[in-house]
Amino acid sequence: MIHAIFDKIGAPALTVIFVLLFLLETKFRLRKRIQNRWRRIIVNLLASIPSFGLLRFIFLPAMVWLAYKNETIHVGLNYLYALPSFIEAAIAFVLLDYGNYLWHVLNHKIPLLWRFHLVHHTDPDLDITTAFRFHFGEMIGSVFFRGAVVFLTGATPLTVLIYEIVFEAATQFHHSNWKLLIQLEKALNKIFVTPRMHGIHHSVVQQETDSNYSVIFSCWDRLHKTMRLNVKQDDITIGVAPYNNPAELTMGYLLKLPFTKIRKGKPTARP
Repeated sequence: MIHAIFDKIGAPALTVIFVLLFLLETKFRLRKRIQNRWRRIIVNLLASIPSFGLLRFIFLPAMVWLAYKNETIHVGLNYLYALPSFIEAAIAFVLLDYGNYLWHVLNHKIPLLWRFHLVHHTDPDLDITTAFRFHFGEMIGSVFFRGAVVFLTGATPLTVLIYEIVFEAATQFHHSNWKLLIQLEKALNKIFVTPRMHGIHHSVVQQETDSNYSVIFSCWDRLHKTMRLNVKQDDITIGVAPYNNPAELTMGYLLKLPFTKIRKGKPTARP
């Protein structure tokens, strides 16, 4: 199933989305760059190779296996009621996304998890390549939490794979440096996470970093009052204050970063 759905359909679709967003953010740039674009592309993509391998050969098989297992023992939420299959799939899809909201919050609040998620946030620019800049340690940790969410929701293997494809597409979209028409973005943001919304989350200002955790649906931030939209993109400095030297953020440094002494900087606040 992974080969038939993710490899043959999902991966090509995600590749097309990447190319389109890459071209759109080239033509319609939202935020000014402070680094050489091609150097960042090389660093981010090379640093992401271990995570890509874990995603395909450990994470996805684990999620699908748990979903298959649940079809045998019927523990998950979707086995507590009998609804049309498409409604059960929709419920599981939404709950999987809520689980990712919670996982993202934990990555910011628990010091051990932050060590690995920090790699993602140290990027001094924010564009579509940042969507792949995740440490493999974070991917390993997500297997346990997100696996528990899959199991507890009772999501089917098909729903799990469809969600993962949409999840990856949404991650590319909201990390992109694409300047959508503001009216269009405001309309989309009523339901989905958008580039301006997620750009605020990557700010060096602590109150802004501690906001906008949602991945696909923006409602989770509204529900938990972690939504923040009133920040102009030109006023945002992307990154993490103690790691503001792009020259040191090489592929090798990013891979070893979680295992080093994490720098403590003075919390940044907006005047």
